[in-house]
Amino acid sequence: MSAGAWLKLLLLSAIWGASFLFIRIGVVELGPAWLMFLRVTFGALFLLGGAFYLKKVLNGSAPLKHFLILGGMNTALPFLLYGFAATELGASLMSVLNATAPLWSALLLAIWHRTMPKGAALLGLITGFCGVLLLAGVESLSLDVNGRLAFAAGLGAAVCYAIASIYTKAAKVGEPYNNAHGSMWAASMWLLPVVLLSPMPAAMPSVGTLAAVVTLGVLCSGVAYLLYFRLVDEVGATSALTVTFLIPVFGILWGVLFLHEHIGWHTLLGTAIILLGTAISTGSLSMARLGGISRGVFKKGSGA
Repeated sequence: MSAGAWLKLLLLSAIWGASFLFIRIGVVELGPAWLMFLRVTFGALFLLGGAFYLKKVLNGSAPLKHFLILGGMNTALPFLLYGFAATELGASLMSVLNATAPLWSALLLAIWHRTMPKGAALLGLITGFCGVLLLAGVESLSLDVNGRLAFAAGLGAAVCYAIASIYTKAAKVGEPYNNAHGSMWAASMWLLPVVLLSPMPAAMPSVGTLAAVVTLGVLCSGVAYLLYFRLVDEVGATSALTVTFLIPVFGILWGVLFLHEHIGWHTLLGTAIILLGTAISTGSLSMARLGGISRGVFKKGSGA
């Protein structure tokens, strides 16, 4: 990738990593439902403005059903689950759970096609889920029942993203910007009855919370989508997926810097194992390359 593409990739990772920080800030005063409804609404309005500026027309050939499926599974439901998870979990841990989405995608595809993963795919899945088990096992020692449900919600959101990615590849309906734009409005439709059934915030949200919500919608949804699609155009979808490996890095960094979250050894080790498993299972790190890396390490020594 070019230097410009790498800069876009790092910027996108930093933005999406920061989304968990803003969720943690906003959920305290607004609750999961209102926070996520406002997020997708601001995101939809931003993309609408972008559509006018770029002279893009929402693809009429894409059926409403397509946008409803995409908006529900790729946006509304995972956003709600992360909103619930944020009531108990830190931004750092949520960003790590988010990184398991490619693992779930590989597992669900194997189940759908009724084929047992082999070689690198199987090794990657086993490695990645060992990282999840490590995180879950150690975290369960300090979490109460609500905390464990929040942990499950975070994993559930990653599963939603996996299902949505499989659907998107199979459907092949609509242009990327239109999919983002249409699905964001569809997500607003899904979340509208949820907020109507949810209690209103107890008080007028603070300036900090309102800023977090607007940033979530405009920056972490609208701008991030545009940046991602431009990156896909430049380097292709496979290379753009490298963002999956960088989001937890920034998620942990922002959580430590701004929320003063404590990062235990199990979080760092579990993150490393999950990302290694994801890299192997998605083909980003082949067994041949692993062998070359291993030989290089043993040849060069530890550097001590």
